[in-house]
Amino acid sequence: ALAGPADGRLLKGIGDDCAVIASDSGRAWLLTMDTLIEGVHFDPAFHPPELLGRKAVSVNVSDIAAMGGTPCFALLSAGLPPGFDPAWFTAFGRGLAGACADYGCRIIGGDTVASPAGYNFSLTLIGEAETEQVLYRSSARVGDTIWVSGDLGLAAAGLALLSSGLGSDNPAFDRLRAKHFDPPARVALGRELAASRLVHAMMDLSDGLATDLAHLCDESGVGARVMAADLPGPAALAAAARLAGADALQWAIGGGEDFELLFTAPAEANDRLQAIGTACGVKLTPVGQIVA
Repeated sequence: ALAGPADGRLLKGIGDDCAVIASDSGRAWLLTMDTLIEGVHFDPAFHPPELLGRKAVSVNVSDIAAMGGTPCFALLSAGLPPGFDPAWFTAFGRGLAGACADYGCRIIGGDTVASPAGYNFSLTLIGEAETEQVLYRSSARVGDTIWVSGDLGLAAAGLALLSSGLGSDNPAFDRLRAKHFDPPARVALGRELAASRLVHAMMDLSDGLATDLAHLCDESGVGARVMAADLPGPAALAAAARLAGADALQWAIGGGEDFELLFTAPAEANDRLQAIGTACGVKLTPVGQIVA
């Protein structure tokens, strides 16, 4: 009902990381939007505003990366509560602008409104890609190897430590906290994977491996088997779990906001994929297989 009448320019609507709209000369526009709500997605008591501005950009750019695209333009809607601190919002804007510069996109407009309670920010990202290289969630094939980039569970661990005030004096946990504060979007890796034509399906990990892999399987009409022992995570993850009384494996499986790439490819592509990861400076790990 939400989709409205058919339009031949719309190559992909609801159901993937981005909407895909035909452009010209074999290219396509990629459009996505994410929202950050105070008390739901961030806590200003411990999330520095400049890093929150960066995160507002990177979580959207991650969707562009998951389609194999390049970010181009951004639109921001900012809801500001009564009595908000102008210095806080200035720092947020500084982080936003810095992240846009880092990713090569430009803020071209938006809106500022009053919020009855707490900050909220919605960012729309517009990117582009070669139409034939756009990667969707819906093309995984039985027998494919399931891959993830980077490590899993770090953002969930960082949030747990920050929320409880634990481990603040342990530099081994800095990487976990940073993953919650300022997760990098894997744009270069996404582009290289798309250009390689080796990958069948791809999406980013925003809601956790279990939830996001289920989405990929639903869209592709397949199942998946994941090997817990193969899930990548640093030793600091287990140490943080012991400190917080949590389960590191559950962080890796169910923790959200890692914003790594989840993708599937035929087993014969393994060596070439590892070479792409090495060239991009990002660890790639096979964690399971697509099944019927």
